[in-house]
Amino acid sequence: MSTVTLDSPLLQVAVNPQVGGTITAVYHKPTGLSVLGTVPWQNIDAPLASLAARDEPEWLTRYTGGWPLLFPNGGDACTIDGTFHGFHGEASIAPWETEMRDGALVLSRTFTSLPVAMHRTITVEAETLSIQEELTYSGTRPVDVMWGHHPTFGSDLLARPFEVTCGARNVAAEVQYDPPDSPIAQAAHGAWPTLTSKSGGSVDLANPRSPWASVAYLSGFDAPWAAIRRLDDAIAVLLTWDGARFPCAWLWYELAATPDAPWNGRTHLVGIEPNTTPCALGLGEAMARGVPLLRLEPGASVSAGIALNVFKPAGTILHGLHDLPSRTTNERARPS
Repeated sequence: MSTVTLDSPLLQVAVNPQVGGTITAVYHKPTGLSVLGTVPWQNIDAPLASLAARDEPEWLTRYTGGWPLLFPNGGDACTIDGTFHGFHGEASIAPWETEMRDGALVLSRTFTSLPVAMHRTITVEAETLSIQEELTYSGTRPVDVMWGHHPTFGSDLLARPFEVTCGARNVAAEVQYDPPDSPIAQAAHGAWPTLTSKSGGSVDLANPRSPWASVAYLSGFDAPWAAIRRLDDAIAVLLTWDGARFPCAWLWYELAATPDAPWNGRTHLVGIEPNTTPCALGLGEAMARGVPLLRLEPGASVSAGIALNVFKPAGTILHGLHDLPSRTTNERARPS
């Protein structure tokens, strides 16, 4: 793997520029623990020649359980205005150019699916991994896109019972994802962290236990943050992001629940995924539902930030350590 490693005295971060610029590992040096997920299959360490995954099984051949970027699509492949957008978008699967600049890794890509150039600056300082992103749209007509992050947690972080906390007020289950091992009633929605269960009672999303598979959307954030803490206080992560750019977050639980290949009931992952759009089923479905998308106007330049703190906690995490300011740089990018 052509991995780039970024180090601070407290954190080590691995990035694979050849496959989506994916962050493949985050290692906390003081505790010796890893926090990003892994998968029980051998992934292919090479970008797809087409730069667009036809479906989820093809995309999973490159998936490591780590932290890809989703752009300009998130979820199912679809064709919009004659352009094919692969599963989870070109950004997640294509190679990125790299440059080290003052200790930071700068990833750059000019997309083939849309006339967009993006730069991503990844910095590691103390216990914090920070990402700043900026895109420029050079098209001649407005275009709707999805933009989000797919940080997936697992490994040592989920090796013991854990809890999830966040700044969201609301949570809603994805209506079209209802696997047998989801305890959530189909289309349930309510106040975080409680939803109606399939048995008619209630289910606590803050304390998921295996087996469990579900997709839900977090919204109404008092502040844009979410955290996972191991209940033995061995390790925790806190994710904070630009709430103006990413007003919702997808919450994905895959906890030894899906028997089909390649999961085979052996995968333990939690995805906390800030996004522009409350729909994990792709641009086509999001447009059909009429939910918010990011509209890029000709000449738009748009920025966003996201950060991950990895640390040894002291009890339940009830608020974000810090909040990233909005970094919108051009009002010609707006929700559609």
